[in-house]
Amino acid sequence: MESALNILKQPYYFYSAISMAPRSKQTSGEVYLLPLTDGGAPDVPGEYIYLPPPSEPAYVVRFAIEGTSSICREGSLWVNVPAAGEHFQRDNFREYKLHPDFSRTLEIDIPIVSAGAFAFYTTYTPLPQLSTSSPTAPRPTRTKTYYIDVSPNLTLNGTHVPIDALSIFSVLSKSMGKYPKDFEHHLQGIGQRGYNMVHFTPLMQRGESNSPYSIYDQHEFDSLCFPNGEEDVARMIETMETEHGLLGLTDVVWNHTANNSKWLEEHPEAGYNVATAPWLESALELDTALLNFSSDLEMLSLPTALKTIDDLEKLMAGVKTHVLSKVRLWEYYVVHVERNAKAAVEAWTAGQITFPDGGFGGSGVGGLEGVKDWPLKRKADFLLENGFIGAEDLGPRYNRRIDPQLGAALLTTLYGRYDSEDEGAPVPADARSTMTKILDELNLPFYREYDSDAVVIYDQLYNRVKYVRLDEHGPKAGPITPESLFIESYFTRLPLNATTKKHSPKSMALVNNGWIWAADAMKDNAGPGSRAYLRREVIVWSDCVKLRYGKSPEDNPYLWDFMAKYTRLMAKYFAGFRVDNCHSTPIAVAEYLLDEARKVRPDLAVFAELFTGSEEMDFVFVERLGISALIREAMQAWSTAEMSRLVHRHAGRPIGSFEIDEISGSDKLALENGKTNGANDSNRQVIHKIKRSPVHALFFDCTHDNEVPAQKRDARDTLPNAALVSMCACATGSVMGYDEIYPNLVDLVHEKRMYSSYFSDHDVQIGGGEGGIGGVKKLLNDIHTIMGDDGYDETFIHHEGEYITVHRVHPKSRQGHFLIAHTAYPGYGNGNGGLSPVHLAGTKAKLMGSWKLEVDVSDTAKNAVMADKKYLRGLPSRVVDLQDVGIDSKADETVLTVPNHFPPGSIALFATWTPGAEHSEGLDSFITTGARKAFSKLSLVDINFVLYRCEAEERDSSDGRDGVYTIPNHGSLVYAGLQGWWSILRDVIRNNELGHPICNHLREGQWALDYIVGRLERMAKEEGYLSLQGPARWLAERFDAIRQIPNFLLPRYFAMTIQTAYSAAWDRGLELMSDDVQHGQRFLQSLAMTSIQMTGYMKSASLYPDRSVPCLAAGLPHFTSSWARCWGRDVFISLRGLLLATGRYADAREHIMAFASVLKYGMIPNLLSGGKLPRYNSRDSIWFFLQNIQDYTKMVPGGTDILQEKVQRRFLPYNDTDFPYDDPRAYSTTSTIEDIVQEALQRHATGLSFREANAGPVLDMQMKSEGFQIDVHVDWETGIIFGGNQHNCGTWMDKMGESDRAGNKGVPGTPRDGASVEITGLLYSTLTWVASLHKAGQWSFSGVETSSGKKISYSAWSSLIEQNFERCYYIPLEPQDDHKHDVNPAIINRRGIYKDLYRSGKEYEDYQLRPNFPIAMTVAPQLFDADHALSALALADKVLRGPTGMATLDPSDLNYRPYYINSEDSTDFQTSKGRNYHQGPEWLWPTGYFLRALLKFDLARRASKEERTEAFQHITRRLEGCKQEMARSVWAGLPELTQKGGEYCGDSVSVLLRLERSVRLAWRGAVC
Repeated sequence: MESALNILKQPYYFYSAISMAPRSKQTSGEVYLLPLTDGGAPDVPGEYIYLPPPSEPAYVVRFAIEGTSSICREGSLWVNVPAAGEHFQRDNFREYKLHPDFSRTLEIDIPIVSAGAFAFYTTYTPLPQLSTSSPTAPRPTRTKTYYIDVSPNLTLNGTHVPIDALSIFSVLSKSMGKYPKDFEHHLQGIGQRGYNMVHFTPLMQRGESNSPYSIYDQHEFDSLCFPNGEEDVARMIETMETEHGLLGLTDVVWNHTANNSKWLEEHPEAGYNVATAPWLESALELDTALLNFSSDLEMLSLPTALKTIDDLEKLMAGVKTHVLSKVRLWEYYVVHVERNAKAAVEAWTAGQITFPDGGFGGSGVGGLEGVKDWPLKRKADFLLENGFIGAEDLGPRYNRRIDPQLGAALLTTLYGRYDSEDEGAPVPADARSTMTKILDELNLPFYREYDSDAVVIYDQLYNRVKYVRLDEHGPKAGPITPESLFIESYFTRLPLNATTKKHSPKSMALVNNGWIWAADAMKDNAGPGSRAYLRREVIVWSDCVKLRYGKSPEDNPYLWDFMAKYTRLMAKYFAGFRVDNCHSTPIAVAEYLLDEARKVRPDLAVFAELFTGSEEMDFVFVERLGISALIREAMQAWSTAEMSRLVHRHAGRPIGSFEIDEISGSDKLALENGKTNGANDSNRQVIHKIKRSPVHALFFDCTHDNEVPAQKRDARDTLPNAALVSMCACATGSVMGYDEIYPNLVDLVHEKRMYSSYFSDHDVQIGGGEGGIGGVKKLLNDIHTIMGDDGYDETFIHHEGEYITVHRVHPKSRQGHFLIAHTAYPGYGNGNGGLSPVHLAGTKAKLMGSWKLEVDVSDTAKNAVMADKKYLRGLPSRVVDLQDVGIDSKADETVLTVPNHFPPGSIALFATWTPGAEHSEGLDSFITTGARKAFSKLSLVDINFVLYRCEAEERDSSDGRDGVYTIPNHGSLVYAGLQGWWSILRDVIRNNELGHPICNHLREGQWALDYIVGRLERMAKEEGYLSLQGPARWLAERFDAIRQIPNFLLPRYFAMTIQTAYSAAWDRGLELMSDDVQHGQRFLQSLAMTSIQMTGYMKSASLYPDRSVPCLAAGLPHFTSSWARCWGRDVFISLRGLLLATGRYADAREHIMAFASVLKYGMIPNLLSGGKLPRYNSRDSIWFFLQNIQDYTKMVPGGTDILQEKVQRRFLPYNDTDFPYDDPRAYSTTSTIEDIVQEALQRHATGLSFREANAGPVLDMQMKSEGFQIDVHVDWETGIIFGGNQHNCGTWMDKMGESDRAGNKGVPGTPRDGASVEITGLLYSTLTWVASLHKAGQWSFSGVETSSGKKISYSAWSSLIEQNFERCYYIPLEPQDDHKHDVNPAIINRRGIYKDLYRSGKEYEDYQLRPNFPIAMTVAPQLFDADHALSALALADKVLRGPTGMATLDPSDLNYRPYYINSEDSTDFQTSKGRNYHQGPEWLWPTGYFLRALLKFDLARRASKEERTEAFQHITRRLEGCKQEMARSVWAGLPELTQKGGEYCGDSVSVLLRLERSVRLAWRGAVC
């Protein structure tokens, strides 16, 4: 685990020089955590951030940015959230500098003091590409803008009203009568029914159509309703709130005004006309022609009363003849041929010629050759591409044209320059004829364009007229008359008067507003890029003129100012807006006007109707405008099933949902106060993780735009439909006439009658009665408000036949309400529908009431209601109590049944509670406290048991009785400890997966609880594990508490318990590690925690034969027990990162001492086997061992003391005699660590030659006899050590062929004999280290003696290597330098690299590019030419580095096989039985050395602080894949290897590095 923790330590001076970003971290209160990704995007589900209303004291949004993120490079976070006391200004962004910090996460706290839609973005300079030269500096960049929506803090008589607690009542303002008498009369009835907000359609003066949405004067209230104008409105709002408990909500209409608005005559530029929008000229011409056609029908002998399709066909034939042909619309599309041909010829004859840039292409002057041979189309295309004007929009007729001088250029290439005095020159007539033909060709696509649009125009006219006058479900408008035109006009013509005559005639016709099916909400349908008005695609409102804002106030100052005044006036009185036609309001306009409104009323609720056709586009409007909720309509449901879907969508999260928030500080307080419960909450900090949030809804049982149940369904559905909506966990709404059972949708344009309501005339009491459903609605509204106010946000919905049941509960108190609703869709008669008994597990229920709705829908009743010409009235109806609803209360459940008489239109409503969870809020607190104290005595080995232990380890510790837990339909956990559970629960909680197998398993029984507590209690009785009693007791107490609650709640509380315990164990583990780890970033901490995964007690394995000590595993889950657990090479590749860098010095010392005790042949064993049967077959292990002793002396305080510590020797010094571990000679002698190091160096100096003890199939069944021979010697010409043969593999690339079928058995995949580059580097590092110690008087030996008896000092030996290294290993970039190096040019595959081997048994293997040279670079940088080294590293970065690991072989090598499948037993010699283990698959542990080497050599060339920061950022960027893998791994580690490109490898050592060699990977590593 070559670790990066070490990197942090090496250049510490650099880190301390980096300035920090400001960090104003709150110590108490509520925090909403907003992590940003590497690219600056919010790392929250869906990227939609919706926060609750501001609080007192203010909660904060905590931006969490990893100090290594890309956005920290010359970065800044920009936020426009206003500070306390400031007014919001959209363009006023505060800057927070983001300084790189390689040891922690930057945190920036932004207090939220007001509601609204706020924005943030980041700016930064991207990291340049890694280059050995000076790369081009990237330009600073800016992320997209992201939004934070903060809900308004609505208050009613001083009490906060959450958005989700609103029960809104819509009224058609003009039908309310006159204020105050008529209004007060109805407002009292509305308030008595439990509504708490009234939605008024626009209250302003209406236009000539009398529609409230066609506003005549936006600054004046309707005098018919409010005789005293604004004064009446102010008084009404005051009495609504104080006397009736009602807030006010009104529509704001921003995208159109009444067609007769007087102010338009003064300011026609406020609309779209031919003067302000010349591209609309063709649409106006067509519209005028259609108006004239409508007036001339009788004169043209065409039908005016359409009764059949034949009549329509005759009429449309007339449209073709008298409109489309006569208006000659094609003239707006095409070039005027004669006019343009004449202009081009005149320019040609006048010598006014302009050649295009680049000429005509081809060779010669201007590329003129060959142009004469061009076909006609190519000549036309030339003009289109180079000399065409007016292509974008349809302007005036024949607006499209060619540049005459470009046309003249083309004529010049065809005829030459015109010379009037040259008798033989071409005549202009010929040139004009040629140009005419070219222009005719040029026009062909434009005629096709017109033809296509003409078809659309015809179809739109046909279908619209058919719908309006003939369709069964259309309005059947009757005969065509001057009042009922053939087709609606798309334009309003202003009257000619003293005011308008000063304007251009082009300003006098203004586009009317309307809507288009499936239109792009971000596109202006009357803008220059649209032909919707020409193509007649708009369903137009002829009484409304579309307003033209432009992009900013500068484009239309009067209009922006006029509408801002209107908006501020509305905000002055109303607590909320309903933005009419929000989807067709330019979003920049809506932003501006809402900003104006919020200046007046910061806590403004904003609702909107959006018909964008896309949830993604809905989000755009919602987040940018800060929309509180979008209007959704229950009456859109066409069946019970669809209604069930809508209720499910708006009902909240499922019952028993997981809690994702964290409370920090509580355990710490409890620990300090000596308490486990009841700690003072004043310093508690609740960390809220921002949850996935759908667009919030305002769910109407019926809106003023919907047909009522009496029209669309069955009138009786009024009651169940209303009840289902009221049970939803969102704002709800209704409309006047719904509770009263009006027979029809009220026509808001033409209706002149006034409202009447039984509930406006009588006191409203809860329950049944006459006149509609108001009595039951009062109860439903009261319950809805209570549930919304208290946060009842968990719901279960069940659909069965024509029944829907809804159970909505509080997540902590578990109190709730249950509804049974029998819907009344047409065709289901009067039976009770047969609902199965409802079983409420662990829940009690009490009937609040059961009712059915009876409505007289006879023609007589309808006619009587409709005959009233003065008042709108409801159908005769009554709500009747139902009896015999069954409640069977049992010990563990309640069973509800409906009576035999429960017809469509019936509901039953119950109050519910869960006896075992009345105090679950206290249970939450109990579960989340006390864990820190309970886990505070654990050691790191204890934590290994608490958190981890894979299957083999668990079996080992239980003598085979117990393994990891298996979840039915899921599989076995990877660990028996808490990490095994948390790896599953982490995503289950995040995604609220209540249907996951683990949740089903918990609901079925409490076996998981028994398992977790049982294994801890059993182990706590074992010697050395007494500290486990605290966690075992804590978990037992928490599980005993949650055993009492119903099983359906177990997943929630189980997850809460596991999360709390897991966090406590994790935090305790970090407390026991180094400061770098404790205060490091999460990735660094995660890597450090792998040291706990890998280090533990095993009954079957130890470092010694006679006593048990914690030892490192070579990899999980396979290399964990018995002889397979402890490997010398793996231990000392990873010891630096796993143990030294984490501060686990005692464990590191124990491993060094243990392996020192088994030194033999001058080597340490690869397989330790507890010292009983060590195997000495790895030539590199000793060098990693010696490097770690060196690291220990440098990293551990007083580390050099280890050199004089004594170890008992398993074998005799300088004696290779083999004997059993229990032989009297075993452990009979002692040596110091200094002696051990010296013996290893001396034995290598004189050479090694031995055959492995017990050689043969019993020792290794794959290896051939020759492979058991171990030979090592020094070439004293170079000082380099050579060893191995072609039959063994003595380095880490140690895969032996195993396939008889493929013939590779006994043939190593990578023998790597000769001098491997990493051994040479490690040797040099050791020599220079001991030489420096000797020079300082800290080492007794000056050198070694060769086999010839010659003495050589350490410094002399290291000098030999240094003098020869580049010559022996470097392959020069340029062939002319080959003579300086020991290379064979004929074999070179890739230049500018370092050889992997020197003088191996197969020469070509020397020249292979592999990831081993960075090991030598890391430990012995002095051996390398700096330029060569950096160039080779840059090449490896491109060629070998994958997302997480390093390719073990150059992809250009013929032996490259990047997919390792150990189970494959094919005939392929290269890959069968996984022989290609190190021939291309991407191993992770070398990445750590690669990054350390890259950092060393990159820093060496950097001079300034900024440049050095850049070097570190290159490292952290290359760790991104490892960070992602660590975050998603169920093993909480990194894999041994991956396939090509980071693909998953099923045969890798699970998901833990083989001995976390890669924690070697050092985040630390990165920064190693």
